[in-house]
Amino acid sequence: MPWKTRLATALITVVAFASANPAFAECQPEEYKGAAYLSCETPLGQYVLHLPDLPAGAKSVPALLYFHGAGGSGPKAMRNKGMLKTFTERGYAIIAPSGLKRPNSRFGPGWSFLPFREKRRDELAFAHQILTDAASSHNIDRDNILVSGFSIGGSLAWYLACQDPDLGRAFAPVAGAFCRPHPVSTDCKAPVKLLHTHGWRDGTVPLEGRPLGGGRIYQGDVFEGLRILRQVNGCTQLRADKFNTSGKFWRRKWTRCVDGSALEFALHTGGHGVPSGWAEMAIDWFEKLK
Repeated sequence: MPWKTRLATALITVVAFASANPAFAECQPEEYKGAAYLSCETPLGQYVLHLPDLPAGAKSVPALLYFHGAGGSGPKAMRNKGMLKTFTERGYAIIAPSGLKRPNSRFGPGWSFLPFREKRRDELAFAHQILTDAASSHNIDRDNILVSGFSIGGSLAWYLACQDPDLGRAFAPVAGAFCRPHPVSTDCKAPVKLLHTHGWRDGTVPLEGRPLGGGRIYQGDVFEGLRILRQVNGCTQLRADKFNTSGKFWRRKWTRCVDGSALEFALHTGGHGVPSGWAEMAIDWFEKLK
């Protein structure tokens, strides 16, 4: 189906929902490079929402809450057509918030969450505000949220999982983790359900981390982050319990941990990006969680 036809169909869908729910008056149908979405405002900031095709009488809809990388925005996140297509065809909405631009920063919008830096916004409060609004106004299932993000947005997802593992049902960050100094396990609440995905050749956010801005920020070590979450989840041994190298991703999973937790690491051969096949893997993992 041509993208213009898909756009028209999607806009008809969101307008129909807007007519049925007066709260949609706070949102405006827009499109970015062929992707249709609702642009919404909350007191703490903006987010965009892309809905799947919904049959008449559909119940609440599961959603991906996705935080963009440095210099991005909610609308720009909609350019990932593969991710968009995969999630919506599986019946998920995509919720993409926009970060704030830091004064005098050449990187564009980002997220304000590092414990050792001044916060310009409480990102956890912002995330809760978005999900509360989406649940009350847009038929989103508040109890069926997968929280993700790319690069610095992935780092934000790690910190949100640490601060409030009940923000979503699970977390699936990509190419971003804790920064140094790493949190300690007592900083985090438990249990956490997290699938982390990273590229073997990532030079922007290397697995070992690297200093940025002359050392003002120092990316963390992914393996150290996993060690911290093993402690948080009460895992009884260091090594992983299950391994799978049969597909695009080399995966390792820790299972001897407290009930209600989940921890898995997926490595791919590429660099800094959301790899092909990630969306399918993330949804499959999310839907198998207990």
